[in-house]
Amino acid sequence: MTDVRKGQAPGQISRADFAERFQSSFRDPAFQAERESLQRIEQIAWLAYKDERKAPVTRKAGPGHADPDYDLSVDWLAAHDAIAAAQATQADPTSVSRVLMIVGSARNDGSCPGEISKSFRFCQWMTEELQAQGIEVDTLDLSLTTSEYGRTIHPCKGCVSTAMPLCHWPCSCYPNHSLGQTGDWMNEIYPRWAAAHGIIIVSPVYWYQSPSPLKLMIDRLVCADGGNPDPSSTHGKKAVEAKELELAGWDYPQHLAGRVYGVMVHGDVAGIDTSRRSLGD
Repeated sequence: MTDVRKGQAPGQISRADFAERFQSSFRDPAFQAERESLQRIEQIAWLAYKDERKAPVTRKAGPGHADPDYDLSVDWLAAHDAIAAAQATQADPTSVSRVLMIVGSARNDGSCPGEISKSFRFCQWMTEELQAQGIEVDTLDLSLTTSEYGRTIHPCKGCVSTAMPLCHWPCSCYPNHSLGQTGDWMNEIYPRWAAAHGIIIVSPVYWYQSPSPLKLMIDRLVCADGGNPDPSSTHGKKAVEAKELELAGWDYPQHLAGRVYGVMVHGDVAGIDTSRRSLGD
């Protein structure tokens, strides 16, 4: 378990394959007027890929970190600061009670279904009831991943299974500019969880389980349960260093402790109870 096992990843793709995948986003004939410009941009992206430039914009971690001289992504630092501010507001006893209302459906009237989801309607009714009691409601509609340009939740990479300290709070796996894994919505979602006193998840059943946008968000919240708040302590994603930290004794900080939650699951046929129990667990 203490060894870092290698041999699964196939390595980098070819230059030709990279070109095909990069240019696939520009199939619209309207882009053809800028074909030469796109080829120049493609070359820049290729070099970033070859050099594995994950986070090209960084600054020093600074005081309070295990390694103050370590270069941290400015995106991670911004998310970290936003979470700290949200947590301070949440802990203020004079602040209003806040509920994060999560619409778990992937369906809305701005995408292919052409109609609002039942989950959204349930959330609207509950919001009216909560607001009547003086509770502030923040609605997080995960269906925007299907209908809004660039609204993406990238998948969890399972760092926690290598070692808990390798799983950073907030997640530092993204952005990864060399792989085009940018625009991660979770950097905005984490502070909304931190600011809430209560969480309500409303979800339909998709094939006996949660819709994919909801599952993506839940997977990316693994770092809230024992995650490492200081990526400089593992110098980014150094698996050996993370294993050493865990074996020396890890305290598994509970970053979202004290919130209350509710779950509502609905469906037309079967799988409701199974999905509800899964979300509750």
